Amino acid sequence: MRLHGHPAAAHPADGGARLEVVGLSAGYGRTRVLDAVRLTVEPGGWLAIIGPNGSGKSTLLRSVLGFHAHEGQVRLDGRPTAGMPRRERARCLAYAPQTPVLPEAVTTRDYVGLGRTPHRSLLAAPRGIDRQVVDDVMGRLGLDQLADRQLVTLSGGEQQRAVLARALAQQPRVLLLDEPTAALDLGHAQQVLDLVDRLRRQDGLTVLSTLHDLTLAGQYADRLALLSEGRVVAEGTPAEVVTADALASHYGARARVVHGPSGPAVLPVRASD
Repeated sequence: MRLHGHPAAAHPADGGARLEVVGLSAGYGRTRVLDAVRLTVEPGGWLAIIGPNGSGKSTLLRSVLGFHAHEGQVRLDGRPTAGMPRRERARCLAYAPQTPVLPEAVTTRDYVGLGRTPHRSLLAAPRGIDRQVVDDVMGRLGLDQLADRQLVTLSGGEQQRAVLARALAQQPRVLLLDEPTAALDLGHAQQVLDLVDRLRRQDGLTVLSTLHDLTLAGQYADRLALLSEGRVVAEGTPAEVVTADALASHYGARARVVHGPSGPAVLPVRASD
């Protein structure tokens, strides 16, 4: 996958923002899923949320975005997002969901162009700057040749890149990714994460993601937060968080952790007879 040169118009206007989650609690009905979660992601940093199934990872992202009712506060550069108009929030925060709704009879270019909606008036036609940003983002993600293809005809990996392109077309200051490698084989998963890492380094984006693959999480993110039963039980560098003891305690897993030049790798251990 190639990355093209790109004009300043495709960058977030102010670089990455400092994202703070302060005492965030959320649930479904009477069932509490998140309990007083506190997290901070510095500008240009990448924090990956890991944890067993049902620990509240996706709910946390949706709560940060304001899509799910919650207690506590989310701040961007010290400013609570709860007081922001929806369009302003959409210019700061972009989201690539794990299972996006992909409309039929929509081309890849038009789908990516939906990311420009927060930047123009309601029902206004795309402007030159909108077309420039869309073309640039599609070029950077290797989607040029797929621009006129209907989105539903693309492969899973191509659709994943289109969803990421739509989010980047918002020119956000914070990018939230819910399991960006879900249903991708190892090669395509590495391509997507390489791309996110390179784009955040080029543009200064702040990234908050969930990742179920602990080895990939440990090799790409700056910091990890381990979520278990709705609480952050460990936070720090990948080497500090991904440990055999943590995997046994919170995943019920037998595993060795091998530390390499790119970060920790998790090796499952078969039960002895």
